[in-house]
Formats: sequence, structure tokens, C-alpha cells
Amino acid sequence: MNVIVRSAIRPLSARCEHELAVLRAAARWGAADPEAVDAIAARVPGGDGAAWVREWTASGGAAWASAGSRASAFAHLQAASSYAAALALIDDSDGWVDEPRLWDRQRECWDRAVELLGGERLSIAYERTALPGYFFSAGGGSRPLVVIDHGGRVATSAAWAAGGAAAAARGYHWMTFDGPGRQAALRRQRLVLRPDWEAVLGPVADAMAARADVDASRMAVIGIDHAGYGIGRALAFEPRFAAAVLAPGVVDASRPWLDALPAGGLVALSEQDRESFERELHLAGLFTPDIHVRLKRLGRGYDLSGLPPYDLSRRICQFRLGGEAARIATPVLVCPTGPEPLWAAQAGELCERVPSAEQLACDGPGEDRALDWLDRFL
Repeated sequence: MNVIVRSAIRPLSARCEHELAVLRAAARWGAADPEAVDAIAARVPGGDGAAWVREWTASGGAAWASAGSRASAFAHLQAASSYAAALALIDDSDGWVDEPRLWDRQRECWDRAVELLGGERLSIAYERTALPGYFFSAGGGSRPLVVIDHGGRVATSAAWAAGGAAAAARGYHWMTFDGPGRQAALRRQRLVLRPDWEAVLGPVADAMAARADVDASRMAVIGIDHAGYGIGRALAFEPRFAAAVLAPGVVDASRPWLDALPAGGLVALSEQDRESFERELHLAGLFTPDIHVRLKRLGRGYDLSGLPPYDLSRRICQFRLGGEAARIATPVLVCPTGPEPLWAAQAGELCERVPSAEQLACDGPGEDRALDWLDRFL
């Protein structure tokens, strides 16, 4: 039997490098201490997840103590960024840091930073509940708005450096929110990801267009990480945005999950053979014991009900752009960047399928070139 397992998990050292790049970008906007970033990068060997988590948790604690003594928005942002860096690799740690408590502290840092920055906490009506969001005004009058969907695997605070601060510097209002499967909506409300993301972005657009201080004809949206799929899908049905940036552009969000499955399991899945799928996955676990840990990490956000791997695989396979991609008329800028290489590699494919899309080589949506592009539409 074929039990070949192809790793879809980016090597730990590469993920550390990505997180360091994120922190250095955050430093540009005051949300990270560049000296601390360089010092920890020098101390932590690439691939030591436990050391990484301990170092960044300690860094967050130092920033938290400093923030409390002087009520500084940027000290709170730095604490949030440090804690978020620790959370990014928590699955590779030794359990020394309690993840729920670490997440709660990170979120508290972000909430305090929002208050000190003059941000407004939102409750966005969504089906029978509400989604948490944050609105940052750039000043009086009706202004353009940049909506940032942070993608969920990164902390909500990442939206500040991934376009929020840059948008504010250009005189635009900006906001971010936790959609289903993302941060507080997942952890506190137990809402999981859904493939029809227009059902999420639509209520956000409704809430923003209803505001007197927002020019509803000049709204843009930025989708990061998993939102590179969600926002792309939503734009096929939600035409109210003047422009969009996808970092990265994702055609098929299921590829990392499928790439982690044993080859025989892929065949069984395509043939809808549950029994063979379960047998192949069991055999793979005998030869590659960490496969179940990998799949648990990749499946986070898609389900909280305990679906068996076969059913979870079927659900994740729904997160693909089909013929609806050709319906997207919104101007789209695709930035082929992100922590998941199997997503970032899809930028060209998305541009081929979406007539209004173009690609820009840059490190992220908060870069000047990405905002320069948005300026053309706002």
C-alpha cells in the first residue's frame, strides 16, 4: 500500500524567518521593537520552537509591563506583536506556555492599544450573532475606507502593520474584523470558516456603508493569508469595493491540507472511499507519527465539532475558486507573499483566471507600492 506522505508544513526555520519579516515590517509602524527583534533572532536557533515561544512570550511580558507603567499605545502594540509571534509557533513548543492564556493576554494588549489609538470597537451584525471589529478614523468628513481581513491565522493586531497604519497615514479610515474561523470569532464564539465568504464580507460592507463618515463609493479591501481566498471568492458576488489587495491570491485554499495527506488517501478521497481513506491515514500514522499533528494544525478554523479526517477533508475541499472567479470585476492587486508557500504559489494562477487582477512583487499589503496602487481607486 502507498503510504507516502508529502509534507505541507513549512520547515520551522522558514516559518521563523517569515515571522521575523512580519515583526520587522511591524517595527516600521511602531508595533515592534527592531532591537528586540534582532536580538531574539540572534539568540534563537532556527528550528527551536520551544525557545522561540519562550523568548517572544518574555518579550511580550516586558512590553506589557512597560505599557502599563506609561499607558502607551505603541508599547501595547509591541506587546501584542510579541505575544502574536509566540502564538504563531505555539504548536512547535514544549507546552511551557499556556496557549489560551497567552491568546487572552495578546488580545487584551490589542484592545488597550485600540483604545489608546482612538479606535472604535464594533459589533457587526452577522446572521444570528455579531462579529467583533475595530474602526479607526482618519479625521472628520466622509472619507475612503480600507477594510482589512487579517485571515485568522495571524492575530487581529497584525492588521495595524499590514495596511492599517499605512492607510491612516494617507488619510483613509480603516477597519478590521474577526470573521468566522478567525481569532475571537473562533475562540470565543466558536464560529468556523465558511467557503462562501460573501456571506461575511457583505454584512461588513453593509455596516461600513451605513456610516456617515465613510464614502461608500471609495471602499477598498485587503485580504491576508487565508483571506486571500475568502476575499477573492466574496468579490465575485460583492461588487461594492472599489479595489482589493490579496496577499497572497489563493485559488485553492485546500492545497496545504491535501498535500499533507498520504498519496493513497488522496486517491481514496477523490474516489469518495471513506474506508480506504481511513486505512491509508492509519498506515501513514504508523510510518509518520506526526501526520495527525500536522493535520490538526492545518485544519484549525475549519471545524470544532470533531469531524473525522475524511469528512473534514471533504469540507476543506469546498474552499476553492471555481467558475465564479471569472465574475470578479473589482480591480485586484495580488501580492505573492505569506507564510504558506502552497498558497503564495497560486498568485499567477489567480491572475490568469481573474481578468481584473494584476500581480506586484512586494513583501506585503502594507508596503508603499501596494498603497500607491490603492490610491488610484480611492
